[in-house]
Amino acid sequence: MFEFSPKDFIDILLVALMLYYVYRLMRESRSLNVFTGIMIFVLVWLFVSQILEMKLLGRIMDQLVSVGVIAVIVLFQDEIRKFLYNLGGHRQIRTLRQMLSSASTVEKERREVKAAIVPIVMGCMNMSRQKVGALIVIERATPLDDIVATGETIDANINQRLLENLFFKNSPLHDGAVIISKLRVKAAGCILPVSHNLDIPKELGLRHRAALGITQESDAIAVVVSEETGGISAAIRGELRLRLSAEQLEGFLTQELE
Repeated sequence: MFEFSPKDFIDILLVALMLYYVYRLMRESRSLNVFTGIMIFVLVWLFVSQILEMKLLGRIMDQLVSVGVIAVIVLFQDEIRKFLYNLGGHRQIRTLRQMLSSASTVEKERREVKAAIVPIVMGCMNMSRQKVGALIVIERATPLDDIVATGETIDANINQRLLENLFFKNSPLHDGAVIISKLRVKAAGCILPVSHNLDIPKELGLRHRAALGITQESDAIAVVVSEETGGISAAIRGELRLRLSAEQLEGFLTQELE
C-alpha cells in the first residue's frame, strides 16, 4: 500500500517550485520551447526506464541525460548566472542580510543610498522642465558589464550637474544611457537592448523601449525623461510607470534600492 507522508508532500512541493522558477527563467529568456522539449525528454526517459523497464534504451537515455545536463549548463550559462544573481538580490535575501548586519552599517548604507537618489531626482526634474531627454540605468544584483562596455567609462560620484551635462543636447554622449553602479556613475553613451513588446504605446519613443528592454533582461531600474513631453518614467521588471512626480520618483527609488 502506498503511504503518503508529510515528507513526500514537501518533496513534491520543492520539485514543483524548482520547475516553476526554471519555467520563469526560460520564459524570460525566450527559451520556453527548449524548456518544453527538455521536459518531454525527461518524461519519456522516466517512462522508459522506470515504468517499461527497457534496459538497453533506458541505458542509452541515461547517458544522454548525463551529457545533456552539461550541455544545458553551457547553453544557458548566462540565464543561470542571471537567475543566481537575482536570487541573491531578492528583497527577502536583502532583508536577511540587513538583519544580520549591525544597525550602524545598515544606517550608513541607507544614508549613502539617499545621498545618491537625491541628485538623480533633482537632475531628472531639471531636465524635465527643459525637456531634455535622458535615460539612466541603475544596476542592482545583475552586473551590466556588457552594457557598460558599449559606452564611455566615467567612474565618478553621482552629481546632478554631471548628469545634466551628460544629457545636454550638444553632448556627444547624450543619445546613450548612463549606467550607475555601486552608487557611482560608471559609464555614459551606452547602448541598451530594445524591447519589442507590441503592447508598448506608440507615443513612447526609443528611450522608453530601451528602458523596458534592459529591465526585461536584468533586475536593473531605468529612469527616463521624455524629450517630447518632459514626462518622467521609471521601468522595473519589464513594467513602465509613467508621469512620475519628484516625490513619486524618490519614493520609488528609495523603496527599490534600500
